[in-house]
Amino acid sequence: MRRTSAMVVAIGAGLAIGLTGCGANQAASPSGGGETSAAPSGVKVGVILPETATSARYESFDKPLLDKAMREAGLDPDIQNAQGDVQKFSTLADGMINAGVKVLVIDAPNSEVGAAVAKKAQAAGIPTIDYDRLNLGGTSDYYVSFDNVAVGKLQGDGLVQGVGAKQGANIIEINGAPTDNNATLFYEGAESVLKPKYDSGEYKLVGSQRIPDWNNQQGGVTFEQFLTANGGQVDGVLAANDGMAGAVITVLKKNGLNGKVPVTGQDASAEALQAILRGDQYMTVFKPIAQEAEATASLAASLAKGDTAAADALATGSVQDPQGNRAVKSVLLTPILITKDNVKVVVDSGQVTAQEICVPDVAAACTQLGID
Repeated sequence: MRRTSAMVVAIGAGLAIGLTGCGANQAASPSGGGETSAAPSGVKVGVILPETATSARYESFDKPLLDKAMREAGLDPDIQNAQGDVQKFSTLADGMINAGVKVLVIDAPNSEVGAAVAKKAQAAGIPTIDYDRLNLGGTSDYYVSFDNVAVGKLQGDGLVQGVGAKQGANIIEINGAPTDNNATLFYEGAESVLKPKYDSGEYKLVGSQRIPDWNNQQGGVTFEQFLTANGGQVDGVLAANDGMAGAVITVLKKNGLNGKVPVTGQDASAEALQAILRGDQYMTVFKPIAQEAEATASLAASLAKGDTAAADALATGSVQDPQGNRAVKSVLLTPILITKDNVKVVVDSGQVTAQEICVPDVAAACTQLGID
């Protein structure tokens, strides 16, 4: 496992919200004091997103926010989704490279295909940005994401908050895909909080499994297997994202345990926020995607002009690629822990609306929290 070492860079109009849950992190100018000018009008930029099956975020949030930010930066984005198909991802990339895009932004289903695409782009003289997840062994020029070790630490912190001081608490971990470097970092962050508790005997680790392809259904099946093997006893669940948290909650409902067992998540989806308001999910991690999209657009606009100095001024962080044995210039943003008390933060950011989450059975909770 690797650790990131970076200055957290905050970008976007919603910045004040983004720093409220993150301790000593402070806002920094994304360009070191100056503003990046827009790229020449109509410059083509290719963006390939990974899938829609395990998370709604890519089509609901990333695509429209990237489109908006890039057009405001003077770019003409072509944004496609590979739907989890590595061959389709590669084919989309080939098409964009052949069409002569000036910058390629990739969020690959796995590092292998991401690295292969970046190599093709490099051979064609096209700069590449790894978006949201780093492609290990790749050659992308820049990386834009959230501090993913910090994301995992927030999940661990949230689980500890939810479980409380119960001695010998039974914990089940349903972790992200073994092929996803982000999942490794989430796990690293969570274990920095939880492993000392396992080692001391304060908590008991019942089972821990990384779920291929972040498959929600498989996550639910694996959780149920662990639960059954432990005689139906569980006091807390570390679920790596909201989709798998939902699958876990379905199993808990079947066993009359929903609302009694804290479950973590990530992505602050509308469904997860509803589950938090109901009490079925304890927490999620909010990653203000508008900031990620704006940072990516700013980088792409600089690279489209060939202005690497401006790009470097934006990417003040660095992450280590252990497989490629290289440091990758990065923009790393700040995640936020969300529980019932601060669900309003996500609504106020504009990433979801009150109408999306305040369905009839949680309307009273929305009113109580001032969500309207």
